[in-house]
Amino acid sequence: MRDYKEEFEKRVAFIKDTLAKSGQKGIVYGNSGGKDCTLVGILCKAACDDTVGVLMPCAAKRNFSADLDDGKAVAEKYHIAIRLVDLTPVREAELQALAGITDMTDAAVANIAPRLRMTTLYAIAGAEGRLVAGTGNRSEAYMGYFTKWGDGAYDFDPIADLTVTEIYEFLAWLDAPMSVRTKAPSAGLFEGQTDEQEMGVTYAAIDQFLLTGQADEKDMAVIDRFHRVSEHKRQPQVVYEG
Repeated sequence: MRDYKEEFEKRVAFIKDTLAKSGQKGIVYGNSGGKDCTLVGILCKAACDDTVGVLMPCAAKRNFSADLDDGKAVAEKYHIAIRLVDLTPVREAELQALAGITDMTDAAVANIAPRLRMTTLYAIAGAEGRLVAGTGNRSEAYMGYFTKWGDGAYDFDPIADLTVTEIYEFLAWLDAPMSVRTKAPSAGLFEGQTDEQEMGVTYAAIDQFLLTGQADEKDMAVIDRFHRVSEHKRQPQVVYEG
């Protein structure tokens, strides 16, 4: 049985040390009401009382219903300060500004929201002397299932080594709200979107591969393709070195 008490203490110590070395005074993170940000929020609050979770609904109906409700429930249970920033009009303004400039693809439109959210977090962080906590996990990183310069941007990430399966186990140990632990993982990028449906493979299959190296032929084909085409996301920026 994994010792989540020890892991909790080590991750909290990591956050405290990171914050102390940065010279900043607080932490801010995106609170979408999902599994990852719930764990990050709990860890950050334990490490730093001045932790703020920002609810940032953006166009999708789910953002204004289940996601918002779950984000508020987590904040209330763990005494995490929250703020609400509706990014819907900002997204619309961006789309209007791009009209006639380029033909937007569905993927390009979907990635606007994560990047607006990260812009918002860094604006708050810069104004208030905070670090931005990342909420990405190992499963998403391997699949490249994140937005470059969106949720893929952060100052530190205390759960980057955990698979989705491990995050759910961690949340169960922490007795996080069941609504967070049972709803289908979704980035809320568009109506009806779920991570597993969009990828065409389950997190259980991804995690089985990551943890054991085993996967059936169909799942392995999907996992390998996602990992291969997203390699650029895991690499540092390309610079001229002379």
